[in-house]
Amino acid sequence: MANPVPKPATYADVLAAPAHRVAQVLGGTLYTHPRPSPRHSAAASALGGELSTTFQRGNGGPGGWIILDEPELHLGFDIVVPDIAGWRRENLSTLPDTPYLETPPDWVCEILSPSTERLDRGIKRRIYAEAGVKHLWLIDPRSQVLEAFALTGGQWLLVGTAQGGDDVSIAPFDAISFSLAALWPFDLPSQS
Repeated sequence: MANPVPKPATYADVLAAPAHRVAQVLGGTLYTHPRPSPRHSAAASALGGELSTTFQRGNGGPGGWIILDEPELHLGFDIVVPDIAGWRRENLSTLPDTPYLETPPDWVCEILSPSTERLDRGIKRRIYAEAGVKHLWLIDPRSQVLEAFALTGGQWLLVGTAQGGDDVSIAPFDAISFSLAALWPFDLPSQS
């Protein structure tokens, strides 16, 4: 007797997942992981704040973007939750009334953690490439490294790296420069 083929996970499985877990459907399989650690959240919040100020609101930068923290994206049959995602305004003119978006972002950032790094570097990179996401940043707060990739010919090409306190000016946000050190707030000297 043949083994039954497992049924692919669906949005119903995401909705049924425990509220304290992040749920995603990647390649037909439901994955859940704990909410981000404080170090992970600090890096994501600092980066989101930096980019929102200059690229969403246009304060000291060009504006023209929508930047969202942990949006739920429905990309074909895959349901992914990047740490931060950005859309050029011409590609996302309104926000939907649904709890998720179906328009692929122009840029995605994943903050790597021990529980998610394999997925972020593996299947999620493939899903983002297949959806046509043009830019992907991977940030590791443990080693304080940013890797920036651009989608070229359907493949991810490493276009820049930064570490520690380096100044960052990398596409698609190369209109400004900011210190990567802002993402590691507990490694900065305290202000008394």
